[in-house]
Amino acid sequence: MSRRKFIESIGATCRNWNWSWAFVDHSQRSVIFGAWDKETEGSTVVILDESWQRSSKGRKQPGYPEALEYVGLVETQGYSLKTFPITFSNHRVDEAGIGPASISGFSPELTTRILGKVGMRWYASTDSQSDRLPEEVPETSGYLEGAARTVKINAYERNAKARAACIKHYGAVCFVCGFDFQSRYGAIAAGLIHVHHLVPIAEVRQEYILDPIADLRPVCPNCHAVIHRTTPPLEINEFKAYLDARK
Repeated sequence: MSRRKFIESIGATCRNWNWSWAFVDHSQRSVIFGAWDKETEGSTVVILDESWQRSSKGRKQPGYPEALEYVGLVETQGYSLKTFPITFSNHRVDEAGIGPASISGFSPELTTRILGKVGMRWYASTDSQSDRLPEEVPETSGYLEGAARTVKINAYERNAKARAACIKHYGAVCFVCGFDFQSRYGAIAAGLIHVHHLVPIAEVRQEYILDPIADLRPVCPNCHAVIHRTTPPLEINEFKAYLDARK
């Protein structure tokens, strides 16, 4: 079954079958987005990003206005949101990384989602999110590209000296929301805080030298968990501005 036949079989359509990854069924008041595998982490996926308005060559992306319109139907008209998995292909991208994204495959499986926006990105999530905090990483390990050793995924975040230097500089107060454990719980909670790594772990290489002042920020477990609900993690200043705007 082709992607078009699948979409039409569920009663949805779009204006441009060559470029669209977003579709609408006005009779059922529902919007369907293709969920790129490379934008998916667990039960959360980025379905639209303001940076997608233009291609790597600076040209307007023909599918963006339609996707933005359908997001608006969810935000303002109460349309439901569903996604189906699509597989990213870079076969049209040149050696410099320039070229349009392509869909190499899809799965005809619909998942009902909840829409949210932080900064420039719209996220689609299911109700059943993982409750694991970022520092509660399973005891598994993997090889980082370019590294000759096995590294625990959050080894840098748990480095005691780096953590201490970060907290000494910024204080044991959440950089995002300002929560202070000691002020709330007393002396028993003195110094209690998580530290967040600004450089995504996947980008860390063997020659990388951690700067605890430039690369780490103290964050409370709540903010840390939300930051890591997406891949890549939410940009910390963008997330802080988002919270400030909600006050």
